[in-house]
Amino acid sequence: MPLYRSVIDAIVHRIVTGDLKPGVMLPSETDLGAEMGVSQGTARKALIELEQRGIVKRQQGRGTFVATTTPESDHFHFFRLRREDGSAVAPLSDSETVTRRRANAEERKVLNVDDKQIFEINRVRTIDGKRIVREISVLPVSLFPALTDHAPLPNAIYAFYQQAYGIAISKADETLRAVVANAEDTALMDVTKGAPLIEVRRVAIDISDRIVEIRRSRYVTDDLHYDVSLR
Repeated sequence: MPLYRSVIDAIVHRIVTGDLKPGVMLPSETDLGAEMGVSQGTARKALIELEQRGIVKRQQGRGTFVATTTPESDHFHFFRLRREDGSAVAPLSDSETVTRRRANAEERKVLNVDDKQIFEINRVRTIDGKRIVREISVLPVSLFPALTDHAPLPNAIYAFYQQAYGIAISKADETLRAVVANAEDTALMDVTKGAPLIEVRRVAIDISDRIVEIRRSRYVTDDLHYDVSLR
């Protein structure tokens, strides 16, 4: 393993275990190198990659800080519906249920946990007063103990994951497909049966590369589009 990778792993481990809290300033490159037994250049290379992954934020003249997921960054990075002019929209929670149930085999496999129980979050969101977003999220109980005690959950849920459980989402892998509205969609959203929807299946991954959430979302996109930037 390259030396800079060992520095990255060590910093990530300290963040995951709570030794380094969100917003805390890291040692300087020189001090970090001395602490880890590597050169300043190796420490700098590790910090550059951590910044590219969104795990730390480097501020000119101030230093390097553990990144904090805010409601604003949560919304910008992980909610991709946009108006036709490209401007962002603000989804608001219309209804929510948080239940604990038995995990199925696929959920245990994707989450890579032995949990027999998971939390399922069902949310309907509105945009401009219309119910056009439906989300079902699945979380392992072992990572989110006593989740039901926090209900109703905040609108920006990834910021909540970090603040309440120290779990920082760094990326999400998604698959999209076209579907038609079924009876459950029409009961919960402002849409007619058979209308076209976009369905997005997501696995959310934290800074230690664990899949911590499975989510299935359905969107009515009559006046909106799903915006993706490929790099």
